[in-house]
Amino acid sequence: MTCATAPTITVPLYRLAHSRTGDKGNRSNISIIAWHPALWDTLVDQVTESAVARQFALRQPRQVTRYLLPQLQAMNIVLDDVLDSGVNDALNLDSHGKALSYLLLDLPVQVPAALVQHFGGPRS
Repeated sequence: MTCATAPTITVPLYRLAHSRTGDKGNRSNISIIAWHPALWDTLVDQVTESAVARQFALRQPRQVTRYLLPQLQAMNIVLDDVLDSGVNDALNLDSHGKALSYLLLDLPVQVPAALVQHFGGPRS
């Protein structure tokens, strides 16, 4: 006897969470905050350090560190050496932390279809 798995859909991360960002020197901090507590477990399972590193592969961060804040259903992602030697030294205008948050919010996430009622953010 086999168990049927719940149907899932793939959506960009911005449907599950919103973001706040900051940068200092050559480090970017990107906070991810769930739109609804029911989405938290999915975020923890899929927005991992390795998933974020893959999403930022072209930016070549030296290190990705994730800090979980479960009581807030949030996490802080720290990307080291990702800002082209720092915002003030960068020739790339898109290197600022705020621009990088959009790259992270585009991360594809597999979500149980039953959680769609808790989605937030812009519809596409």
